[in-house]
Amino acid sequence: MNESLKLALCEMQAQLFVHSQEKGYASEAFIKAFMNSDIAEDLDMPFNHMQWAGTHYLMSRMEEEHADELIQGECYDTETLYWAGYLYRYWHIYNGDSSREILKQASAKTMRIVYLMYHTMSPEMAIDRLKESYLEKRKK
Repeated sequence: MNESLKLALCEMQAQLFVHSQEKGYASEAFIKAFMNSDIAEDLDMPFNHMQWAGTHYLMSRMEEEHADELIQGECYDTETLYWAGYLYRYWHIYNGDSSREILKQASAKTMRIVYLMYHTMSPEMAIDRLKESYLEKRKK
């Protein structure tokens, strides 16, 4: 996959997370449902038609397949959602972890907490720090 397509996927996922806020979906519930969904799994593949689908199609699939999990509630701010969506997809591209595995290492709640400290770092540095933190917690 070429570099511009990889970054376009990051952008698409970032916009999807922001779109969830526009719809009023509780951010933690939406992110958990998405990252554990077949849709995210499709985006994790080296090539899948979902990668060309666009934000609105992905949202309609989420609403169709995960209606019971998408609840109205507390939304994170736009910048945090954008960053989390972008970074989660970049994380997969950077080291190949599945969306499900990424969420285990950095929950939506974690992403909200670290946003202010990490959003100015390079994506690679932020991911490395999140992974280190996760591994430290597992040792305890």
